[in-house]
Amino acid sequence: MLEQPHFGRRLRRLRLERGMSQACLVGEGMSTGYLSRLESGERRPTERAVAYLAGRLGVDASALTRASDDRSLPHVLAAVASAPHGTEDTAALSRAVDQDTSDDPAVRWQALWLLSRAAGRDGDYRGQCARLPELVELSDRLGAADLRVRSRVQYARCLRALGDLRTAEPTAGEAVSIARTGDLPVADTTAALMVLISIETELGRLDEAQRHVDELERDLLPSATSTQAAEALWTAAVVSNRQGDHAAARDRLERALGLVRGEDDLVLWTRLRAAATAAALRMSPPRVAAAGRWLSEAAAVLDLVGTPLQVQELRALQAQLAFYEGRLEEAGELSRALLAEPDLRLSYRDRVGLSVLDGRLRILAGHVDEGIAALQDLGRQATECRNFDLATHIWQTLATTLADIRSPGDGTPGTEATDGGGSGPAGPRTG
Repeated sequence: MLEQPHFGRRLRRLRLERGMSQACLVGEGMSTGYLSRLESGERRPTERAVAYLAGRLGVDASALTRASDDRSLPHVLAAVASAPHGTEDTAALSRAVDQDTSDDPAVRWQALWLLSRAAGRDGDYRGQCARLPELVELSDRLGAADLRVRSRVQYARCLRALGDLRTAEPTAGEAVSIARTGDLPVADTTAALMVLISIETELGRLDEAQRHVDELERDLLPSATSTQAAEALWTAAVVSNRQGDHAAARDRLERALGLVRGEDDLVLWTRLRAAATAAALRMSPPRVAAAGRWLSEAAAVLDLVGTPLQVQELRALQAQLAFYEGRLEEAGELSRALLAEPDLRLSYRDRVGLSVLDGRLRILAGHVDEGIAALQDLGRQATECRNFDLATHIWQTLATTLADIRSPGDGTPGTEATDGGGSGPAGPRTG
């Protein structure tokens, strides 16, 4: 039997990885107070409790009780941190973290940071969020302002990816507050502000987001590196886009794209082009030609070296682009294939975006009631999650799609200017 607090740590991680609350896990066979004491290490588990919890979690009891190998956490951490690129054994590190018997919060913080970063890179947002609350707690124990900010920024990003804006907003707000008072490097303050701006934008609080964009551009950009400035401009462009100031959004995007060269930071270079594609397709009218150019540049890299998550994000953007270029059959094939993926790793927003496209295509294919019902359900879900920006987009998309099929003429999607200049064939109008 695992001794405490190691049993509690593993139990809590398994619960969070499955997205279960304490009340959901205990059901009617155990009190939440008892479970809380087990997870904190205050109580030693009985064999009966282990068997019950394992059944509720859907795992063998050994998943809660088995001992790890003989290597200590510092030993495994050193091996993972020094491993050649692409060969790090995060499974061994995860086992070592669960069985850690030392009381060194700095070592444990570093191990959890590596595990959470690896999970985020793989699109395992639930697994990532299972690690991050402890990371936040350890940073507070250490009292290091930089670690406190970085753990909260990572946690807020993960929560946003899962669509949990209620928890993400105060977490990002704490990161900004700590960064402002901690005399930290520009990079930390910029990262904290950017995640807060993104969350405020999705909550529909555009005035607050704009105030933070002004702070970002006024106080931080003059001292930022080119990569930091590029990410800040990208974040500011999204706010401009949501405000309807598409000229400012285009200017910021183009400035961001010009700041980073592929040979300097290929990952950011590619991310910026994917983000610019998404932003261009949300403009009114959509900048289809520019989106196609940027997405082609990103695809040339991601098709060769992209992670499974990045490839799925690329396919989602390709489905959206095909729609706006009028290739509706291809858009449908791409979106349906992605939604049927058994290991879909996309963020909440990207999953909803794919489902919105699917509903829109159903309406245009003549399955009007079915498509309307799907979009209405998505709109209600986004509203319940307080993602008012996404909810507004969904309702506008529904209204626009219905207007397209009921417009005079042959009922086919209209055409719009593709790049703010000449006109050409495009998909249905944006909302």
